[in-house]
Amino acid sequence: MRCHQYYPVDIVNGPGTRCTLFVSGCVHECPGCYNKSTWRLNSGTAFTQEMEDRIINDLNDTRIRRQGLSLSGGDPLHPQNIADVLKLVQRVRAECPGKDIWLWTGYKLGELTAAQREVVDLINVLIDGKFVQDLKDPALIWRGSSNQVVHHLR
Repeated sequence: MRCHQYYPVDIVNGPGTRCTLFVSGCVHECPGCYNKSTWRLNSGTAFTQEMEDRIINDLNDTRIRRQGLSLSGGDPLHPQNIADVLKLVQRVRAECPGKDIWLWTGYKLGELTAAQREVVDLINVLIDGKFVQDLKDPALIWRGSSNQVVHHLR
């Protein structure tokens, strides 16, 4: 997996103060996407063990209390990202008690593969569906177009 951008302190991508990871790679290539630079699988830098450890440490840092982790992109559920995203969310669940996990994907909840579902079974909130330019609504919270659904899973 490749990391396109990491924000150790973020107040935009989900509720509260969060850590936000934008991964590289997206097959959806939605017209009007605000983050086209993340589409290529080789954009950004390698997602390393050091980066994973940093995210865990940042989530547990008591000097700046974070509510949780946000995963976006690109697409965290792109087949090339699944293994590393799964490992990361498993660590957050095990090592960061009380932290929530939000994930944005162009895939629809009902169409996920078994591997994608394994990740989703560990997160709190899934925002699913491709961005549709004709359904864009700036008044929406946590999503860009009205076809996208915010699923509160736990």
